[in-house]
Amino acid sequence: MKLPSHIFLDNLNIPYEARTFPAETEKGAANVARVLGFAERQAVKTLIFQVDTGERVLIMLGGDQNAISGNLKKAIGSRNIQMAAPEVVKETTGYVIGSIPPFCWQPEGFRSFLEASLVNEPILGVGAGQWGNEIMITPENLIKASQAIVVNLTDREKPVL
Repeated sequence: MKLPSHIFLDNLNIPYEARTFPAETEKGAANVARVLGFAERQAVKTLIFQVDTGERVLIMLGGDQNAISGNLKKAIGSRNIQMAAPEVVKETTGYVIGSIPPFCWQPEGFRSFLEASLVNEPILGVGAGQWGNEIMITPENLIKASQAIVVNLTDREKPVL
């Protein structure tokens, strides 16, 4: 079964591997990584944030990472941001929290940010848009597919951009 995220990648000739896992797997990046046999860091969390301007942005972090608030605000360019509520996420992406693909749904000009340390991973797992489906993709191809801006969101010692 081809999902919209698979068709999107196929149309751009971006290589990936479609993987599946049992739908009864408990939600969360760590659980997906464990079931599919890769590191939690490689399981990408896709988070939607709202900005006080009305803009919504996508933030991609490793499953074991949390963004530093100051770095996140600096990257986005606003001091007033918040995690989007589940209904806002669905309205923005067309997907429910748990398997939001980081590409294929964004309107023109939508900003997506990828945590810089993830470019050092050999492969990353991202949601395919339906729980039980994962896309394995290289960091370079994830950046290409999502048009992500690579920023430091997790290291206080390094500059954001």
